[in-house]
Amino acid sequence: MMEYKSHEYDVIVIGAGGAGLRAAIEAARQGARTAIICKSLLGKAHTVMAEGGAAAALANADSRDNWQTHFKDTMKGGKYLNNWQMAEIHAKEAPNRIRELEQWGAVFDRTPGGLTNQRNFGGHTYPRLAHVGDSTGLEIIRTLQEKGIHSGLDIFMEYTVRHLLQDDEGNCTGCVAYDRVDGVLHAYSAKTTILATGGITRCWSVCSGSWEYTGDGHALALWAGAELIDMEFVQFHPTGMVWPPSVRGILVTEGVRGEGGVLKNSEGVRFMFDNVPDMFKGDHAETEEESTEWVRQVVAGEIASVRRPPELLTRDVVAKAINKEVAEGRGSTHGGAYLDIASQRSAEEIKAKLPSMYHQFKELAGVDITLEPMEVGPTAHYVMGGVRVDPTTQESTIPRLYAAGEVASGLHGANRLGGNSLSDLIVFGQRAGEYAAKAAAEMEQPALDTDQVEAACRDIMEPLSREGGENPGIIYEAMRDMMQEKVGIIRSGPILEEALKDLDEFSTRSMSANPGNSTVFNSGWHQALDLKNMVDISRACTLAALTRTESRGGHTREDHPEPDTGKWSHTTNVIWMQDGEVKIRQEELDQPPPELEKLLDRSKAKKEEE
Repeated sequence: MMEYKSHEYDVIVIGAGGAGLRAAIEAARQGARTAIICKSLLGKAHTVMAEGGAAAALANADSRDNWQTHFKDTMKGGKYLNNWQMAEIHAKEAPNRIRELEQWGAVFDRTPGGLTNQRNFGGHTYPRLAHVGDSTGLEIIRTLQEKGIHSGLDIFMEYTVRHLLQDDEGNCTGCVAYDRVDGVLHAYSAKTTILATGGITRCWSVCSGSWEYTGDGHALALWAGAELIDMEFVQFHPTGMVWPPSVRGILVTEGVRGEGGVLKNSEGVRFMFDNVPDMFKGDHAETEEESTEWVRQVVAGEIASVRRPPELLTRDVVAKAINKEVAEGRGSTHGGAYLDIASQRSAEEIKAKLPSMYHQFKELAGVDITLEPMEVGPTAHYVMGGVRVDPTTQESTIPRLYAAGEVASGLHGANRLGGNSLSDLIVFGQRAGEYAAKAAAEMEQPALDTDQVEAACRDIMEPLSREGGENPGIIYEAMRDMMQEKVGIIRSGPILEEALKDLDEFSTRSMSANPGNSTVFNSGWHQALDLKNMVDISRACTLAALTRTESRGGHTREDHPEPDTGKWSHTTNVIWMQDGEVKIRQEELDQPPPELEKLLDRSKAKKEEE
């Protein structure tokens, strides 16, 4: 019989980033006994790495902004594959969530008039990102953490959840986790459970994701029978560090371009002017003179009367443009592009507006960004795909299991706009917490199923009894390299089929990986367990990428380079697991009602596709 510690709560939140903290605060505010289980230390969640700002139509920097324009920008950026209800809710509620953070103590940068300042970002019609220099995510986590610890939450730090518990009717009734420090097992009875575990980008070798991003929540949902959608849409942020190799992939905030930074190739040419898709040409500058005037107006604090620089196109467009320059022999010294802010802003302005970037390049690359350009290139940054949720309540297709933040899907469609992730966390984290707590208030406490818990505990401990086999770290790195090479920014059918076969091999290898037998501070054990989620989630992504025979947003097929005007323009891929095998089917998306449809100018998009 396995030994484990048992716990009872109304609401369990798995993850302590922006979505998890906001959900837990809301659940506690509704009167629910609430606990957070987090993989790392409180305050160390990946949200702290989000630098540029949180998008909300506050209209402080430009009075023309409103929720309707934010809705339109989000749908357009997502290539109209977004869940329109989530896009509407997000655009309407983001301003109040930002104001709420201010009431709780968040210190956002200010306009001369004392309002929350907002900066420009790619794909946004107006300056819309509330920010704290280039450390916005850190400030949001600090604020939510302060609020959370005074909300009566119980917090289990450095625990990994490996199984969701379910009753005979399929309802989620809690989870099983282990303490990463000493290996002690824990079983949690919960009336409702919220996944807020973030993304999957550690499945690629060049990524901006922290070590926690191994697809835990995506896999937990998949194994429990929940549906995932849009798993082919992985955002490769255009600007990650490329040199030295030890820091390759670390994020370079879009805030650099939002403050006027320009992209150049090895010939000194601003290549983005040649990479503006037809659907965006009315929104972006066509000459350096117009772009320079935009920077002048922004620096002067004026409402910009000219079009935005092409460097502020959506992330998918910019990433592919950099990839093209490298492929055609015009890349930077170490295989990227040059991002220059020094020629656009003074050293004092750079240090004031982008302090983290200044120190990051100074310390990690020996580059002074006030004097010379940065080398940047695409890095796996965000997955638009995730757990399918009800747009209002955030409940998954498994009753009593909710999801919010990057682990959930629907808001962003085929491509996420910069800044929408941070407002996504607080808008839908709040909703998940509210509805999970209200549902829990009407339920009896579920009893722990001893047989289920013990089976889960045996699965967690199983790698420690293996003999022989490879070091799990070797498999981990090899699989990430394979995903980078074969399921990266540019894909093709035959290579994706190879990747699926490779994943079969990695699955077999991971089942015999030998991490040793200690439960104390054993990183190999953690990695051996992570491999299971990484294989299954990589398979879901690869299968969805193979199935979608077009290029759209974060998904590019060199053998199907154009967006499809028929089936795929209104279809989503649905992933689920049956008898241990990842399955896929297609469903048509609901379209916005007439009053919202009229906000969307799809004529340019259709003209481009035709």
